[in-house]
Amino acid sequence: MALSFNIHNPGAFAFGLLGNVISFIVFLAPLPTFIRICKKKSTEGFQSVPYVVALFSAMLWLYYASSKPDETLLITINSVGCVIEIVYIAIFVAFAPKKIRISTLRFVLLLNFGGFCIILLVTHFLVHGSNRVKVLGWICVAFSISVFAAPLSIIRLVIRTKSVEFMPFSLSFFLTLSAITWLLYGIFLKDIYIALPNVPGFIFGIAQMILYIIYNKHEIAGEMTAAAAAAAATNSDKEKQDSVEAIEVIITEVNNEDKDKNLEVNGLIRNPNHV
Repeated sequence: MALSFNIHNPGAFAFGLLGNVISFIVFLAPLPTFIRICKKKSTEGFQSVPYVVALFSAMLWLYYASSKPDETLLITINSVGCVIEIVYIAIFVAFAPKKIRISTLRFVLLLNFGGFCIILLVTHFLVHGSNRVKVLGWICVAFSISVFAAPLSIIRLVIRTKSVEFMPFSLSFFLTLSAITWLLYGIFLKDIYIALPNVPGFIFGIAQMILYIIYNKHEIAGEMTAAAAAAAATNSDKEKQDSVEAIEVIITEVNNEDKDKNLEVNGLIRNPNHV
C-alpha cells in the first residue's frame, strides 16, 4: 500500500501532524524511568503492563491504518511507537526479578503474539469489505481505552502509598495533550474509531495530573516537617551538650577552689608561727 497524506483535509492533516509530534514525546516520556532502571539495575516498583498493552495497541492501529486510505500519519507514529515500546519491554525484562520477568514474557506472548495473530486471522478470513474496517475499528477502540486505563494500577499505587514517585507528571501531561490532539484529528477526519477512545484518555490524564498535584504537596509538606524535626533534634542535642559543658566548668572551678583551700590549710599546719 502506497503512503499518502490527507492534504485535502487541512484540519485533519494539521492535527495529525501535531499528534505525531506529541505522541512521539509521549513515547519518550518514560525514558528517564528506564534510564533509572538501567543505572540501578532494578525495576523497583515499576510495572510492565502499560508498555505491553501500548505495544499491542500500536500494532492494532497499524493494522487498522493499513486497511484504510490516506492514513499515513497514523502509520508513521504507530510504527515508531512499536519500536520504542519493544525497547522499553526489553530493558524491563533484562532488569526485572525472575518471577516478574517470566510473567512479563508470558503476557507478551499471550497478548502481542497470540492475541494479534488471532485478530489478524479472524479479520482476514472471516470479515470482508467495509465490515473489516468496522471490526478493526472497534477492536482498536477497546484496546486504546485499555492503554489509557492501564495507568489505573499506578493511580491505585499513588493513592495507597501517598507518593507520586512512580507517576511522572510529564507523562500524564503529554498523554492528556495527545488525547486532545487525536480527538480533534478524529473529528476532522470524521472517524469515530479514532476520536472515541481519546475521550476517556483525556479524562484519565486530567485525573492523574490532579492526583500528582495533591500528593506532591503532601510529599513536600512531609519533607518540610521531617527537616524541621531534624533541625529541632539537632538544636536540642546542642543545648544538652552546652549544658553538660557548663556543668563540667562549674565542677572544675569548685574543685580548684577546694584544692586552693586545702593548700592554705596545709601551709598553716606546717608553719604555725608564720603569722
